[in-house]
Amino acid sequence: MNAVRVHECGGPEVLRFEELPTPAPGAAEALVRLEAIGVNFVDIYQCQGIYKMPLPFTAGSEAAGVVESVGREVADVKPGDRVAYTGVLGAYATHAVVPAARLVKLPGVDTKTAAAAMLQGITAHYLTHSTYPLGPADTALLHAAAGGVGLLLTQMAKMRGAKLIGTVSTEAKAALARGAGADHVILYEQQDFEAETKRITGGRGVQVVYDSVGKTTFDKSMNCLAPRGYLVAFGQSSGVVPPVDIQVLNQKGSLFLTRPTSRDYMLTREEYAKRAGDVLGWITAGRLKVRVDRTFPLAQAAEAHKALASRGTAGKVLLIP
Repeated sequence: MNAVRVHECGGPEVLRFEELPTPAPGAAEALVRLEAIGVNFVDIYQCQGIYKMPLPFTAGSEAAGVVESVGREVADVKPGDRVAYTGVLGAYATHAVVPAARLVKLPGVDTKTAAAAMLQGITAHYLTHSTYPLGPADTALLHAAAGGVGLLLTQMAKMRGAKLIGTVSTEAKAALARGAGADHVILYEQQDFEAETKRITGGRGVQVVYDSVGKTTFDKSMNCLAPRGYLVAFGQSSGVVPPVDIQVLNQKGSLFLTRPTSRDYMLTREEYAKRAGDVLGWITAGRLKVRVDRTFPLAQAAEAHKALASRGTAGKVLLIP
């Protein structure tokens, strides 16, 4: 098998395309031949060492493919099943051994779409349904509204009846955000998103800000919140947010600040399966659209990281073995 390995922390240059022995699954595992692999900002953070990982490691934690073999204790999947998963390291490869409890069968979704939807779809699901459960009385501000999570989160916010204000960098991305259902779109390179958000809300502010950008947006995001509003900081594509004086939260309106991560919203097999089932079910029913921005061969994982880090993508980036 081939895999993209990381032996030292750094930029895209640390991704090495290597040949390895094909592993055998353990008793509760399955060997999956991967057909599509999701590329996510968490992969970049792990390679850079922002998220500490034991070295060396095979990058990636989201993929879809076909089961080749299973361990003796596995009953829920069998060879030939089309499956997807997220939350298991080692996805930048032609094959991966995955705990069977992490595999979700794909009766009505192709593997490319599933690989594009699992992590970002589950992220959008917990952000809109659990971290801050949106409802018809809510207005949300979403940064990077034309990104992979952004387009999915926008659609889910509209499913839940909320109003959504999205920020994007270009007119082309604005069109994508509006197509996903955004009620208002702010081009942040031309407009001050704080001033525009206050104008749109009549000075009241929003109930929640979903911020995956981090360093460059954090302070103004907080200023956009109504009293008792939630700042949900779920990424840092512009850099790490500096330390925060918690007194600011009461000064600006008894605000809430959270930094969620997907593992804490998939604590049990049941919770994981419910979120994945909702996402894949909505796709199958035509209620949720997934946009793949571009694909790269597995050996070009470094180029995929450069594309994602440039923040020039609109939708999902995939690797294809």
